[in-house]
Amino acid sequence: MKVIDKSDFDVFVDNLIANDDREVVGVQEKDSKFAFETLQSADDLRLDYDVTILPPKKYFMPQRETLIEYNLDEGETTPVNRVVPRIILGIHPYDLVAIEQMDKVFEDTHEDPHYLEKRRKSVLVGVNMENVSDKSFAKTMGTATTDSGYDIMLTDIGDMYTIEVGSSKGSALLDKAGSAIDDVGPEEIKKVKQFKEELSEKFRTDPKFDPFELPSLLKEYYGKDQFWEKNSEDCLSCGTCNLVCPTCYCFDVQDINDISLSEGERMRTWDGCMLEAFAEVAGDENFREEKAARYRHRYMRKGRYMYNRFGDIACVGCGRCSEQCLPDIADPVDIFNQMKEGTS
Repeated sequence: MKVIDKSDFDVFVDNLIANDDREVVGVQEKDSKFAFETLQSADDLRLDYDVTILPPKKYFMPQRETLIEYNLDEGETTPVNRVVPRIILGIHPYDLVAIEQMDKVFEDTHEDPHYLEKRRKSVLVGVNMENVSDKSFAKTMGTATTDSGYDIMLTDIGDMYTIEVGSSKGSALLDKAGSAIDDVGPEEIKKVKQFKEELSEKFRTDPKFDPFELPSLLKEYYGKDQFWEKNSEDCLSCGTCNLVCPTCYCFDVQDINDISLSEGERMRTWDGCMLEAFAEVAGDENFREEKAARYRHRYMRKGRYMYNRFGDIACVGCGRCSEQCLPDIADPVDIFNQMKEGTS
């Protein structure tokens, strides 16, 4: 563990922005909300945020991504993988856990070079949470802190940050800070311990479930149609809960033709299981036509299906889905609590 004064850290970030060949992105305030964006100055970086609108997965799995460009007149088909090397500053632990889950998905069976190459070309700088979203239940999900998934992890202890190095990429990045980096002392270690103890008191206290109860709870509730119909009654099928989730990875692929019909591109775009058209297949059939079935699938995927496949509970407790849901029916804590209470 190392330490760096906050003023020196700002100089370090400004030097990265000015001199590093990689794009430097970080959390910035946007109309009282927070978002990962390209940094122009260290002054724009906010490491004291509560939650961002979208997770940092957008840099590895963009909302819209060209896979192939084609020209029928020339008989050319060109694979495309636009990779921008990046340093991403200020990732909360729950998002780091989510990225580790996404890595497993895109490495499994058939490796996805579009995702994986972007991941390999990125340096992840985490930060332990100073402020916590009102909707976050990361403590319950075991993702309020993490010992893996980062290249560097920062902790704010007042007038300086402690730095934990998690990889060779992190060590190489830290070398660029030069003499601004000092060894940590016992007083700083004590402050980090106190920071994490105080952090645990900032999360929601209403979850009544243990995350590893979820696979069995969801299995028991799968066939209880009335439960899902009642809870999904006000759902708008807008898919917002999918699109802001750090562990959702579903996508659609479409060919976008130029008006000349002689050239175009094959594009991958985000998709979500809560959208009506998600389960449409050939012949205009839809095997998940009812919104209650889609609503149930979302929870099954988070708490059971991914656990059965990878051993991961694919909800990290960030609270984005419940924070963004217009009819306020997407809060996983509410659903999981109902199931827990129904089996008690």
